Amino acid sequence: MRNAQSKLKEMTVEQLVENFAEIAVSQYQAELYGQYTKYNRLYSHMDAVDNELRARGEKARLALLSLYNHSNTQVRLKAAIHTLGVAPIAARNAIEAIAKSKEYAYAMDAGVTIIKLDDGTFKPT
Repeated sequence: MRNAQSKLKEMTVEQLVENFAEIAVSQYQAELYGQYTKYNRLYSHMDAVDNELRARGEKARLALLSLYNHSNTQVRLKAAIHTLGVAPIAARNAIEAIAKSKEYAYAMDAGVTIIKLDDGTFKPT
């Protein structure tokens, strides 16, 4: 993981955002084909990208907002969830739109996220 972390540190914010989107698309494909071990590994990679963006400050994290219009629902949902702490209104609006889309399973995940936000069990940072 050390080598992967050093590679992330060398990336521009734009490259990190692109990498975040690629990971989310790979998660989408892994979930579609029931590859849950792969999905979980990708989750760790996404966390590493998120941590690098966090280390670079709010402006870097806000760069994920560019993914709110991505064609892939998983990308939009993950970007919105990961920006709740820095853009709560825009992120919530994006999550609510996905919840209303009825696109299984993302609409369900988005709906659960809204419930957890409202009841305080999920506190974005």
